[in-house]
Amino acid sequence: MYNLNLKKSIAGHKLLATVTITVVLALFQTACTATAAGSSTIVPAATSTSVAVPVQPDPDAAKPSNPGGVGPALALTGDAASGQTIFTTYCKVCHGDKGVGGVANPGSKDGTVPSLNPIDDTIAHKDLKVFAANIDLFVEHGSKPDGDKPQLSMVAWGDTKSMTPQQIADVIAYVISLNSGSK
Repeated sequence: MYNLNLKKSIAGHKLLATVTITVVLALFQTACTATAAGSSTIVPAATSTSVAVPVQPDPDAAKPSNPGGVGPALALTGDAASGQTIFTTYCKVCHGDKGVGGVANPGSKDGTVPSLNPIDDTIAHKDLKVFAANIDLFVEHGSKPDGDKPQLSMVAWGDTKSMTPQQIADVIAYVISLNSGSK
C-alpha cells in the first residue's frame, strides 16, 4: 500500500512540492515456507516467525469414521442461539431434542444415534477450542457408526456444503452450550 502525501508550500516566490511516498513493507513482503507435500504457503513476513497453527482436536478423543481435518468454522465465532435453530432444523431428527439422544439406529453397534447432551467424554474438553475442534471433525466430515448396517449415518455437513462454515460454528457453539458442565 502506498501512501502518497503531497505537500505544497510557498517560500518567497518559489513553489516547493514535496512528495513523500511511504511503503508499508510488512504488507507486501511475503515469505514462502515449504510444506511436507512440496507446495508452498504464502505467509506475511511480519508473521513468518510465528505462524498461527489451527487448533487441533484432542488425539485421544473419539474420531469420525470419515477422514479429514478441522474446517474453516473454527476460525469463526459461533452463536449458540443461532446454532439451536440450525440444530433443530438439521440435527434434532437424529440426535433428539436438545441432543439428548435415544434415537434408534438399527444395525449400529449400540442400536442408537450418539447423544450430544451429554456428549462422549472423550470429545468434551476443558479447553473450549479443543472441544470445538473435536466436534468440528464430525460435523465437517460426517461418520458411519460401527455395526453391520446402520440405517443412519452422520452427514458430512461441511464436505457436502450442506451447511456454511458459519452455520457449523453456530451448531458447535450450541452443542458446547449443552455440555457446559463437561470436563
